[in-house]
Amino acid sequence: MLMYLCARIMNSLQVQIVNRSPHKLPEYQTEGSAGMDIRAWLQQPVTLQPMECKLIPTGLYIALPQGYEAQVRPRSGLAVKRGLTMINTPGTIDSDYRGEVMVAIVNLSGEEQIINDGERIAQMVIARHERVEWQQTAELETTVRGTGGFGHSGTH
Repeated sequence: MLMYLCARIMNSLQVQIVNRSPHKLPEYQTEGSAGMDIRAWLQQPVTLQPMECKLIPTGLYIALPQGYEAQVRPRSGLAVKRGLTMINTPGTIDSDYRGEVMVAIVNLSGEEQIINDGERIAQMVIARHERVEWQQTAELETTVRGTGGFGHSGTH
């Protein structure tokens, strides 16, 4: 048990957050969740017509450490039950961005959908990333796949 608690503490990343909404901070719904649910912060409900996209505010502002990003992703329940998803997924929040976290939601259903204040509209995953230093070369090493693209591996 002590080893588990130490691992939990070591796996925790401290991130500064400003919450201008009256809602809870983003939170994990279960012990095994990778993403934290984030909520809409709205003065009044927002109606999305079929195929319409709108930016939905959250009232959240974050300061990630360099080398990390926040990935904002759709919630599967909203997608399956109501046809609501994100137009850019995952949306990336860089470590040097200090503006409000906004969620670009699109209505892919055939009927209008209403988003209410406090509704869980997306999930946020914090991920480490590396910076690339390109090494230009004349040729790449060969692989079994080679240049085979989409569908190359077949359907067997």
